[in-house]
Amino acid sequence: MFGGDVHLRAYADMQRFGLAGQLARVGLDEHVRELAPVRIELVAVATRSEGSAKKSADAFEGWTGYRPQTFHGEAPWEGILEAFPDLDVMAVATPDHLHTAPILAALERGVHVLTEKPMCLTLAEADAIIEAAEAKGLIVAVDMHKRYDPDHLRIRDDIQKRIGEPLYGTAYLEEPLEVSLSTFKWVEDSDPFSYVGPHWTDLIWSYYHSKPVALSAVGQKRRLVRDGIDAYDAVQVRVEFANGLSMNFHNNWITPADFEAPVNQGHEIVGADGKVESDQQYRGFRFWNAGGGSRTSNNHFTRDVVRPDGTKGYLGYGVDSLTVGMVAVCRVKFHGESREAVAGIYPTAEEARVTCAIVEAAARVRDLNFKYLQEGKGAPVTARFGEDGITLIDPWRAKEGPEAVFERIYTRPI
Repeated sequence: MFGGDVHLRAYADMQRFGLAGQLARVGLDEHVRELAPVRIELVAVATRSEGSAKKSADAFEGWTGYRPQTFHGEAPWEGILEAFPDLDVMAVATPDHLHTAPILAALERGVHVLTEKPMCLTLAEADAIIEAAEAKGLIVAVDMHKRYDPDHLRIRDDIQKRIGEPLYGTAYLEEPLEVSLSTFKWVEDSDPFSYVGPHWTDLIWSYYHSKPVALSAVGQKRRLVRDGIDAYDAVQVRVEFANGLSMNFHNNWITPADFEAPVNQGHEIVGADGKVESDQQYRGFRFWNAGGGSRTSNNHFTRDVVRPDGTKGYLGYGVDSLTVGMVAVCRVKFHGESREAVAGIYPTAEEARVTCAIVEAAARVRDLNFKYLQEGKGAPVTARFGEDGITLIDPWRAKEGPEAVFERIYTRPI
């Protein structure tokens, strides 16, 4: 979905016009002159099925007049890496649980990476990616586009300082039912929080740069099981951060098709001296028509800008996150910058590691609490983060001995 829509449209504009036109949007206009000559070419698209690869190539050819080569299969990135030994960047927009393999394959070949969130689903995978990137001085940029929503930038740079020390908050993102029923075929290998929760966990990181210290999680299975899908309808995760913020993350992918917007989303944070509320679903733009019902649109995420020749530019914070990653790659490739020198201009793998820790712990805690709830034992399992890694705290394991209550699932510092 994101590969065929957002990524492909963004790279089409980069191929036709380069990066320079996008840089002022992300505060990198000081690099306009030096990056203006850089030419970007999408040489290949790869998907699991031959049909979807052809569809993407057709679309790209329609936008640019250039047709990329197509690859398909269980590991189509391998074909790309063989066919293009001088490849500079690989964009990864596979299902959540299939990010790590193409990322590591690219890094092994000396190729930079732009990847969809979450970077991966476990800390072990995150550390393997970071170590591989560090070893070869390569960029791994993660598409954390909610950082670049203009409302969120205002909160980060201004409002969060006005409301004082953070106390508590809630963030929600509710996806349509069609995503879990038909758009994705892999929902049993993921869950709503792992899929879209990383948007919010990363946003909180971008606001405060505070690490998690504790977590609790529960999930529900009611709607999807009707269609024979053994996946969570919804997941709620509560995270305590080192700066004292207690944040609740609520996610589902069962919102009925009748809902007036593509997704329902927003967040709020209460501080010691105030509060900020941000509704990303309804921003005041609403329309209705006969037979179409009442609808709202997010004109900030991506939008078409009509050019004099009738073609349409593709702008929005959904593109901005890819732009900053590409700028980091260009500065490393063409200007000899180090990974450390450009780390401040894009969402890095090291920052994504924090989200990976939360995602992994939430999945473990959620599954145990779901099991215990079915058995009438409540939802007592929590997780602790620290310099000694991630520890699951499961009171029901006390019968195995006092120490059994504490299960260390990862030993590297968080």
